[in-house]
Amino acid sequence: MIELTPDLILKAYACGVFPMAERHDAAEVYWIDPDFRGVLPFENFHVPRRLARTVRAGIYDIRVNGDFSGTIKGCARRTEKRRDTWLNAQLIRVFTELNARGYAHSVEAWRAGRLVGGLYGVALGAVFFGESMFSTEPDASKVALVALVERLTRGGYKLLDTQFVTAHLRRFGATEIPRSTYLARLGEALMLRASFYSAGEPVAGAAAASGAGAAISSAQSTTQTS
Repeated sequence: MIELTPDLILKAYACGVFPMAERHDAAEVYWIDPDFRGVLPFENFHVPRRLARTVRAGIYDIRVNGDFSGTIKGCARRTEKRRDTWLNAQLIRVFTELNARGYAHSVEAWRAGRLVGGLYGVALGAVFFGESMFSTEPDASKVALVALVERLTRGGYKLLDTQFVTAHLRRFGATEIPRSTYLARLGEALMLRASFYSAGEPVAGAAAASGAGAAISSAQSTTQTS
């Protein structure tokens, strides 16, 4: 079994594949390369009217990387509606390492001092690879998604990869594109620079994230020879 490392994950994403486990308690991880890839085009992003009212009401306090560990564990947690998840211990470990290095980020919804929802993903070049989301209060993860799209648009990102398209994501404008189209858009976006943070905003893992260019170059080298 190949050991997952942060560098391996970054190279895999740049090649258009991503890891998943069959179950939360599974030991192995599989590499997924779907024929059709889910993306959420920024120009088609749609916020339902009721959710827009919730966003404007400011019910949730939005934070970035305030509690990455709590966010990814929330995404991995089994619930009555979600009997199992694809996030196993190995994936949780490596994504947490990527967060420490400045490549993985969480956008979180807090209420009354508690983390009640959010999402996380990996940023590379001008691509954000959305991984998973969770919510323990109504619309918390949806509000986090709206905040994520605003941040990515402002930061100059060109591609928001959702991996698959669910009925939930389709409401926001997510769609599927063929693998060949996805890989072409991926290659273009990896060549560009984007910023996950606004000017003057505290940057998590800044020292490590400064090596993003080297990580992308290494990943692209792998892509060209695979």
